[in-house]
Amino acid sequence: MDEMLKKIKEDIDSNKVILFMKGNRLMPQCGFSARVVYILDELKVDYETRDVLSDESLRSIIKEYSNWPTLPQLYVNKEFVGGCDIVSELYQTGELQKIIGC
Repeated sequence: MDEMLKKIKEDIDSNKVILFMKGNRLMPQCGFSARVVYILDELKVDYETRDVLSDESLRSIIKEYSNWPTLPQLYVNKEFVGGCDIVSELYQTGELQKIIGC
């Protein structure tokens, strides 16, 4: 568990925008993940993804790390932004663009 927490922190620290999701940006495995990928692609932002379905420990530990019970989870500038509903709302109001800096 400590190794996974360290890996999550490294991923968040080394990527301006990272999405922990079901599937990957080319093949999202749930509608919520697909929605956040669509938004990030619309913003033409450079981002990384981590597939929580390929690693059960990542899937559970990321929820503990963020203290957020659902996936996907978006981090920008080392800060947790939220899940699909929050990201969608921030995008619609223009706040997400400000957070990301586009």
